[in-house]
Amino acid sequence: MFAQCFGIGVEADAFGAAMKIPNVIRNLLGEGTLSASFIPVYAGMIERGDTERAKRLAGTIASILVLLTAGAALLGFLLAPIITDIAAPGFSGYKRDLTITLVKILFPMSGALILSAWCLGVLNTHRRFFLSYAAPSVWNIAQIATLVGLGGYLLGEQLVVALAWGAVLGAVLQIVVQMPTVIPLVRGIRFGLSLETPGVRNVIRAWIPVVFGAGVVQISSVVDTQLASLLPPGSVAALRFAQLIAILPVSLFGVGVAAVALPELSRDAVGAGNEALRARLGEGFRQVVFFVVPSAFAFAVLGSQIVGALFETGSFDSSDTAFVAGILAAYALAVPAQTSIKLLASGHYALGDTKTPVRIAIAAVVVSAVSAFGLMQVLGAAGIALGAATGAYLNVVLNSSMLKRRLGSFILRKDVKSFFISALAAIIAAVLSNEVARILAESHIWVEALCAVSVFTVAYACVTLALNHPEARRIVASLRKRRTR
Repeated sequence: MFAQCFGIGVEADAFGAAMKIPNVIRNLLGEGTLSASFIPVYAGMIERGDTERAKRLAGTIASILVLLTAGAALLGFLLAPIITDIAAPGFSGYKRDLTITLVKILFPMSGALILSAWCLGVLNTHRRFFLSYAAPSVWNIAQIATLVGLGGYLLGEQLVVALAWGAVLGAVLQIVVQMPTVIPLVRGIRFGLSLETPGVRNVIRAWIPVVFGAGVVQISSVVDTQLASLLPPGSVAALRFAQLIAILPVSLFGVGVAAVALPELSRDAVGAGNEALRARLGEGFRQVVFFVVPSAFAFAVLGSQIVGALFETGSFDSSDTAFVAGILAAYALAVPAQTSIKLLASGHYALGDTKTPVRIAIAAVVVSAVSAFGLMQVLGAAGIALGAATGAYLNVVLNSSMLKRRLGSFILRKDVKSFFISALAAIIAAVLSNEVARILAESHIWVEALCAVSVFTVAYACVTLALNHPEARRIVASLRKRRTR
């Protein structure tokens, strides 16, 4: 819908840049950073049966978050022009003015999303995983509803401003849908700002370096937008469209596997020892590889079909599809590494080490920024994506090495074998699906994309089953169990 309404024009560039800083605040204070610091302490209390102290801890952390997000929203409104110049130094005139307006609207959204991350931490600790990862869809649905409802009545600036308000409403609704489940889990919760509440200082001590590490990563994200703003018009929007697709496997599998694993890793660190931690990380690695490796191959080989089917309509034409598909192919190289980082960092967090991932993130971001700046001179926006891949793989190598020193080897021979099975299956699937796309090149883009992606999926599933991949077997066994119920 966004592509149909705005393509990769001025409004799309402005919205992409305006979303950047609120998303940075959200990522700094919520989701990964909050989970890494809050969940281990909260889960430890629950595991020891100290539920009253756990509720007091949850209430105090929620109160601190409300205070921080309110302050951030106010500063965002007052400093919108400065924030815009930082996020998009290449913008001027109408595009800059529109971005400033959108920044003022969108900043409160980050506060609501951060509070939603607190709900996620509570739900995950109590093993209520579905709702915490289904709830974010409400945010997207609210934006889609805004475009569907108002797209026929508003255009350009008016529509993109309405979309910003829709995003704010969606963030609020994201909290609302989680509350009926969260409230019974923390019934009797006490709100307050006392740092003397048991566990609060531990959370803050762990939170600060994690926030700093996330800040380093978010700097990389801002730098990408800054660099894209210096490229020809449409580059910021095109980069954002490619990121929206590339981030799907990272969000679904990397964040999902890491979020599910972190409470269990934290429990293992308290009572089960290094062997259980190694087993848990190895299991997570196999799950990530099984789903993410084929995603990367699909993005690289079927990028034009995927982008065209999702976005090519209205203001988004075939030249925009080719532009975004080229960037997506570059991001495909980064997807396996970016997904693995979440799991590896969770291993450090479970051990109470929040500093090592920060140091590694700093080195990776520097390499990513330098690489992106150099590569964009030759490859344009695709060079920025390749720079991100360079930093991501450095991050994986360093994180894996440090974990191996503390735990011993957690990637066993069977895990390496699983990786090569996934890679071989993905290559075969890519060859077959590419041939299908070539044969159907004159068909409607939806037919071409649907057939090519279907062939890719079926081929990958068949090859992994034939080669006895453990995750493929587990999924089949799970489906059989459901049928017999």
